[in-house]
Amino acid sequence: MSKAFVEQVMETVVARNPGETEFHQAAREVAESVAAVIDKNPQFAKMKVFERLVEPERQIIFRVPWTDDKGEVHVNRGFRVQFSTAIGPYKGGLRFHPSVYLGIIKFLGFEQIFKNALTTTPIGGGKGGSDFDPKGKSDNEVMHFCQAFMSELFRHIGPDTDVPAGDIGVGGREVGFLFGQYKKLTNTYTGVLTGKGLDWGGSLVRTEATGYGLIYFVTRMLEARNKSWKGLDVVVSGSGNVAIYAVQKAQQLGARVVAMSDSNGYIVDSKGINVETVKRIKEVERGRIKEYVQAHASAKYVEGCDGIWTVPCQVALPSATQNEIDETGAKTLVKNGCIAVGEGANMPSTPEAIKVFLDSGVSFGPAKAANAGGVATSALEMCQNSMRLNWTFEEVDARLKTIMNSIYEQCTKAADAYGQKGNLVAGANIAGFLKVARAMMAQGLV
Repeated sequence: MSKAFVEQVMETVVARNPGETEFHQAAREVAESVAAVIDKNPQFAKMKVFERLVEPERQIIFRVPWTDDKGEVHVNRGFRVQFSTAIGPYKGGLRFHPSVYLGIIKFLGFEQIFKNALTTTPIGGGKGGSDFDPKGKSDNEVMHFCQAFMSELFRHIGPDTDVPAGDIGVGGREVGFLFGQYKKLTNTYTGVLTGKGLDWGGSLVRTEATGYGLIYFVTRMLEARNKSWKGLDVVVSGSGNVAIYAVQKAQQLGARVVAMSDSNGYIVDSKGINVETVKRIKEVERGRIKEYVQAHASAKYVEGCDGIWTVPCQVALPSATQNEIDETGAKTLVKNGCIAVGEGANMPSTPEAIKVFLDSGVSFGPAKAANAGGVATSALEMCQNSMRLNWTFEEVDARLKTIMNSIYEQCTKAADAYGQKGNLVAGANIAGFLKVARAMMAQGLV
């Protein structure tokens, strides 16, 4: 039944969601993993649990008109896809990037269902964003856009309904503007957004959470191979929030990070990346990664992003965007001695790349498990907001590490239980699906 189930489900997904290739890819990966679970649990098939999961509970598309500093009017498109509230309120980030369209948001929201389930916290899955590009815009222009965006979105979110966060293009500045507009429109001060500033409801460790969580998860992968970070060369794609703090934590644990990138190209530093320089360029100056070489003579800059996976390393942490490692990149990494890959971005490896890693014995940490630290800490921020409390950095970091260890253990146990020992892709999908499926069964046909 398994293969027939996958093809039947995917036929419907593709027919109902034409052209949404990223969503098709995400749905197929999960379907292939959980087909064996559905075989063993016929009640899931009878109640069409998976068929319901691939259909969002609600899809919201709206226009966002705003004016730039010259008074010119622009019109962007906004999205919020609310996928599943089986185990809690919708939770997932907002992405502002020109590549955003409905298919991207649906793929991200679908992944979020299972990622959030793995965190052990009671949050459902959703995602949102816009094709607005904040790059090159003034603070005033970003504020105008965020206020216009929230003027529609506020109708559909709330602390017990849907709690957005940041993602690509949505950092502390954007969250601040979005929160201020929500507060004005609703006359409430609630934890409706996460990733807030520390002075107004944010949580310590939230900035570091996805990157730190990635390293905690990959630590367990390395330990299973009787390895530690000490002395390992690491390549990290991206230079945003996830990448920066993954570099920071990996270096604290004894690794040497030799390469990072942005959307224009990548840097290689044989002495090891100076993360403080990268933080200054990206977080303070909002500059480009190529500026790094001006401060470090040991570094070189290469135009274009694909070549970063030709840099020899033992650990690769793709932390930029979806499908950035293809089959060729994966084969190159394996040939150059890579033993572990941890996904810091959402779905950064193609299916062909993942097959190369698994077939080659490379330890592979899929995004919905390995990068769940960000949303896990967002859930901890929601908890602090509800209690009107602030926990210390050490307390939040300890909770994050505990959650990431729990995610790793859930994945390994689920993979073992379904005859796929060591396959953390299958383990993550199965463990997340089982939790959500049981909740759906208990709540009836809704």
